[in-house]
Amino acid sequence: MQVSTPGRICLFGEHQDYLGLPVIAMAISLRGKIKGEKREDKEIIFHKPDLGETESFSLNDLSYTKPRDYFKSGIKVCQNERLTFSSGFECEITSEIPIRAGTSSSSAIMVSWIHFLSRMADEPANWDQQKIGELAYKAEVTEFNEPGGMMDQYSVAVGNIIYLESEPTLSIQTLNPNLGAFVLGDSCEPKDTMGILSRCRDSRIKLIQKLKHKNLDSTIHALNDQAEFSDLKEDEIELVKGTLRNRDLLYEGLAELEKDEPNNELIGSLFTEHHAVLRDVLKVSTPKIESMLDAALDAGALGGKINGSGGGGCMFAYAPNNSEAIAEAIEKVGGKSYIVRADEGTIIN
Repeated sequence: MQVSTPGRICLFGEHQDYLGLPVIAMAISLRGKIKGEKREDKEIIFHKPDLGETESFSLNDLSYTKPRDYFKSGIKVCQNERLTFSSGFECEITSEIPIRAGTSSSSAIMVSWIHFLSRMADEPANWDQQKIGELAYKAEVTEFNEPGGMMDQYSVAVGNIIYLESEPTLSIQTLNPNLGAFVLGDSCEPKDTMGILSRCRDSRIKLIQKLKHKNLDSTIHALNDQAEFSDLKEDEIELVKGTLRNRDLLYEGLAELEKDEPNNELIGSLFTEHHAVLRDVLKVSTPKIESMLDAALDAGALGGKINGSGGGGCMFAYAPNNSEAIAEAIEKVGGKSYIVRADEGTIIN
């Protein structure tokens, strides 16, 4: 049995989903795969040739022995859905998705794992992609009380381009996937995801609480520049206004992506404006990411932005016309480039 799941890039709504704001994400044509079969005993064994590692544990002991013990949490979440496993598995994990770079490599593997488990259980479940995304979110985020929104798990499970609202209830809308080529650029700089998420998330959650006291009936969805900001310091006002600007940029992007023939130039410029807020207000860019974006724009990209939590990791450039030249420009300034397109969600190969 082999399952594959795509990575993803966040088109609009970066650093917004954990505030309860919507996102637009695109699954990309780089995939993570789990291939495996049942064993005679209770052992679960993972071979990871890309990393030169092997990981193993027994079904008889699913207590967590490390932070983010995802393979065990995946089994527990499936067991909570009444799936049973009377034998272990031997699996090989391979991935084309850059690791720890903001393109959801871990969520792609978690979604593949949940999908694999659902079909290899004693009584297999026929879950749809959205259900698999939901369980992957529980296994990756809820189980470990991590900061993080729902974008990663749902976007890689469902695939193509989705508009995802998490408040007041979960809603997923599929958008026009025919945007053509993007160039993903990996800076190969390590990033501190949890540190950045905590800084960008916690400070803004406190601010939003403060604003609620002043603007009683306003939520982050309804606030605007005319809100009462008098209790806030200057840097706090900048943070709130940047958050509202990125929220509004998403709605501009959504209106375009709902069209049969979106305006590519407009979409590109919206990516670049979204990036400016992430760089100047949330301060999640790096000099190397900036040089990669500059090189891509100079080579003819229609726009681009940092992707993922930032502080390193990846950027992408929108390149429907000349992706090869843009990929080369990114490589010349030290990035590793991948030409990608929208791709389908998790599937059994």
